[in-house]
Amino acid sequence: MTRERVTVAPIAPSRDERVSIIDRARRRGFTRFALDAGDGTPAAPGEEFLVREGGRLTILGPPPVVVPVAVVGDPAALDAVLRGVPPGGILAIEWTGDRVIPLENAIAVAGSRFELWAYARSPREVPAGLGALEHGARRVIVEVHSPEEVDELESIVEGPLPLSLAWALVSVDSVRPAGVGDRVLVDTTSLLDPTEGLLVGSAAGFLFHVASEAVGSRFSRPRPFRVNAGAAHSYVLMGDGSTRYLSELEPGDAVLVGRPGAVVRSVRVGRVKIERRPLVVVTAVVDDVRRTVFLQEAETVRLSAESSRVPMTELTAGTRVHGVRMPVGRHLGRAVEETILER
Repeated sequence: MTRERVTVAPIAPSRDERVSIIDRARRRGFTRFALDAGDGTPAAPGEEFLVREGGRLTILGPPPVVVPVAVVGDPAALDAVLRGVPPGGILAIEWTGDRVIPLENAIAVAGSRFELWAYARSPREVPAGLGALEHGARRVIVEVHSPEEVDELESIVEGPLPLSLAWALVSVDSVRPAGVGDRVLVDTTSLLDPTEGLLVGSAAGFLFHVASEAVGSRFSRPRPFRVNAGAAHSYVLMGDGSTRYLSELEPGDAVLVGRPGAVVRSVRVGRVKIERRPLVVVTAVVDDVRRTVFLQEAETVRLSAESSRVPMTELTAGTRVHGVRMPVGRHLGRAVEETILER
């Protein structure tokens, strides 16, 4: 559920308040807006503005594109408007009652024949609009009543995924016991492939690929939603390319999962479980700098190696493991250019 599929429609008594909502949304990475006729806020490069007037939306051109808006409150009205959309057309629906089941029905009818948009009366309604019947509406126009609601909307939808990651294979220099510490289990609301995992490390400069528990052990069942991610102090890569400490993760946060060298995706955290367990510290030298990750010593905790995933109980020096080089400088999880030494 990405911001590219969301159009922010400011709903406030005054033009100044509506402009304030747009300014906040711009700072949060939103680029599509629906305005009342006459508000006249100029679009910045890369932005798209729609003008709301009567029963239609006009995408400002060139050339301008008119999108009809249908107000739907019962099955008969829904059937009528869906029958009237020409192949290749666009229809926006504003709901007056039920919104999830009728949207699913509309998505099934639209298929690839025409493009379906839907209104959301608040940020809370956006996830159902974007995810109904798995695919959701092509676009959701969400009514935002205050700048604070922009922050709520930002927490619900993901930003753009990192365009590319600097994957690397590095040799493990040492694997040593590191006493007992607080390790963090990250349970996601998605099922993960055995080759997928989180990117975790003690320093932002290099994050190790820690595989999911989609493969169990002789004494434990698979947990395909789980990554035993590492010690509480560790960085983890988030869905928008920022980093956060594992200890700071909360249910609903978007984390980045992927398989080495392949496509990544954003999934939501469903639960975080912190327990005291025996740890090992894995060290690798990356670009002449020692990089570490602290992981629980257990058969179900695996790093992604060159041709397989190796449990911490079997990992040895010389094993080549996957990870990602990252910008070293970080401020509140965001990359910044500054002089910094990580150890």
